[in-house]
Amino acid sequence: MKLLLTSGGVTNTSIRTALVDLLGKPISESSALFIPTAQWGQPACSPASVWRSIAGEWGDDPGLCGLGWKSIGVLELTALPSIAEDRWVPWVREADVLLVDGGEAIYLCHWMRQSGLADLLPSLRDTVWVGVSAGSMVMTPRIGREFVDWHPDGGDEVLGVVDFSIFPHLDYPGWSSNTLDRARSWATRIPGPAYAIDDQTAISVVDGTVEVLSEGHWELLTPSA
Repeated sequence: MKLLLTSGGVTNTSIRTALVDLLGKPISESSALFIPTAQWGQPACSPASVWRSIAGEWGDDPGLCGLGWKSIGVLELTALPSIAEDRWVPWVREADVLLVDGGEAIYLCHWMRQSGLADLLPSLRDTVWVGVSAGSMVMTPRIGREFVDWHPDGGDEVLGVVDFSIFPHLDYPGWSSNTLDRARSWATRIPGPAYAIDDQTAISVVDGTVEVLSEGHWELLTPSA
């Protein structure tokens, strides 16, 4: 699987160019599935925010769904355990890209496992995964207690597809808990490398090769930092 792990989505030309490179063809020739599941576990999200993500109704930002796909559908992971795999697995295999929205990463991880999508990932070698915030963090080993809003008495372990963690929304306007000092403090409790990234930054991972794509601000944080 090819990963494009973002904080705020496809927000600039550098990230969009990377997405097209990963797809190997124009967005207008690519089919997508949008996964809103993480929003249901995040107290700040609501049915209205899910609709805005699907409809691209975030002001001037078209969101993941409004990038001009050849076709796009919604894949709700909480529904998948109630239907046969021979229905939904072909939908996933036929998609060029999975667009995975933000919200609560632990909740998303739970439903990726419960639905069977997590087990399917290793076989999706040519599929592109575009994550936003929690949709990116779920692919890391740990998210840190600061980002756990669902099952707060549990752990912060997620899928560990990559070997680094992500602190998203660095220096986001009005979010006092997302400063670089907070990110550096968070990183001291993460047992491994981590990236603090703002909404103009993404991390591409292909065959183990990691590349940071940014028109904004980011920092690599190590356990000794």
